[in-house]
Amino acid sequence: MDIGVVLQTTPPSSRVIDLAKRAETYGFSHVWTFDSHILWQEPFVIYSQILAETRNVVVGPMVTNPATRDWTVTASLFATLNEMYGNRTVCGIGRGDSAVRVTNGRPTTLATLRESIGVIRGLANGEPVTYNGSTIRFPWAAKSRCEAWVAAYGPKALALTGEIGDGFILQMADPAIVEWTIGAVKAAAEAAGRDPESVTICVAAPAYVTDGTEAGLAHGRDQCRWFGGMVGNHVADIVARYGDAAPVPKALTDYIAGREGYDYNSHGQAGNDHVAFVSDEIVDRFCLVGPVEEQVRRLRELEALGVDQFAVYLQHDDKDGTLREYGEKVIPGIAPEVLAKS
Repeated sequence: MDIGVVLQTTPPSSRVIDLAKRAETYGFSHVWTFDSHILWQEPFVIYSQILAETRNVVVGPMVTNPATRDWTVTASLFATLNEMYGNRTVCGIGRGDSAVRVTNGRPTTLATLRESIGVIRGLANGEPVTYNGSTIRFPWAAKSRCEAWVAAYGPKALALTGEIGDGFILQMADPAIVEWTIGAVKAAAEAAGRDPESVTICVAAPAYVTDGTEAGLAHGRDQCRWFGGMVGNHVADIVARYGDAAPVPKALTDYIAGREGYDYNSHGQAGNDHVAFVSDEIVDRFCLVGPVEEQVRRLRELEALGVDQFAVYLQHDDKDGTLREYGEKVIPGIAPEVLAKS
C-alpha cells in the first residue's frame, strides 16, 4: 500500500514545500493539497516548486472541482507540470465544497462533473476533446499523462466513479463504509464493462500517532475531531437529497443528527468550534488515532479491504512528529518483507 500525505496550502508556502520534501524523504508516495483558493494559497503554483525540489512524489489536489477554473485551464496546469517535471501529477476531483461554498456557490451536478473529467483528463493526456462545440487539443502535450481520481460518498457519485474514474477517493477510514463504497465503485465499473481492479482505491483521513496513554489518545482525538465536521458537510448533502431513506449505510448518516451548520472560516482546522456532535467513536472510526502498532493494524485492515493508498491528512499540532513516526516506523511496519538472501 502506498502512503500519501494531504497538506493545506497555508502560508508560508515555504513550510508547505518543506513538509512535502520531508514526506518524500520518509517514503511517502503522494503529496496532495486542499484546493480552496479563498481559504488558502493557490496550490498549482506550489506544486511547481514541490516538483522542482523532489524526485519521485506525485502531486495533486484533494480535491479540485469543475466550477472554480475553466476546465481547459485546469488541464493545461496538469499538462504543463508534466512537461516540466515528468508525469508526476494526478487530478483528484469532486463536485466542490469549500472552494465554491465560500463564494456562495454550490457544488456542481454529477453530469457537469462527468463532462469536466472527460475534458480535463483528455486534454491533460494530449488527446482531442469536444469543448463548447469545438474540437480542441494541446499540440504540445503528446507525452503528458494524468489520471482522474474521483471523490465520492453518495450512490450516484460512486457509480460515476466506477464508470469513468481512474481512481476513487474516499475521505474517511471507517472499515465498514470503506468496504461498502469500494464494493459500489467496483460493481459500477464491472457493469460499465471495465476491469474493477483497474480503479485505484485511495482512502484519506487524519492520522495522529499517540504515545499509548489515555491522555495522549484524548488529545489525538481532539486534534482530529474537525474531520468529522468536514465529512458531515458531504453527508448532509446526501441526507438533504434523499431524506432519512438515503441509500447509504446508517453508520454514515446517523452521526450528523446533532449537526448545527458549519463555519468555513475554520474549515479543516483542529480546535474549531462547530464539531461538538462528532463523538470519540466517530473520530476512532473515521481517523487513525493511536500508537504505532494501532496505525499499522488499521492500515493492514484497509489494505485487506482493497485500499491501494492511504493519504494522511496532516492538519493538527504534530505534523513533524507524524511524518517522522510514519517514515521511521509505520511505513516500514506495513512494508512486505524482502530478504537479501533466501
